[in-house]
Amino acid sequence: MRNLKIAVVLASMLTSAAAFAQNAMVQGEVKKIDAAAAKITLKHGPIKNLEMDAMTMVLRVNDPDMLKNLKVGDKVKFEAERASEGVTITKMQKSK
Repeated sequence: MRNLKIAVVLASMLTSAAAFAQNAMVQGEVKKIDAAAAKITLKHGPIKNLEMDAMTMVLRVNDPDMLKNLKVGDKVKFEAERASEGVTITKMQKSK
């Protein structure tokens, strides 16, 4: 019984680690900002959790405040998810 509990805990940890790895932060560069529409154009690396290759595209942000301190040319790291409105950035921070 104890071995079963240990196996369940280990399986849970591995599943959590896999989920985290899928939502790893993606590198990007700001190409355009449309604060009024809560959209940003990024040249970004692959977004693995969305099975998207590297490209330049317009993305929505779920919180327009994410755009406040950004300017064209800034490097960012972000996470994105599919939403009913399209691909949406859920987390974003400046990077070096």
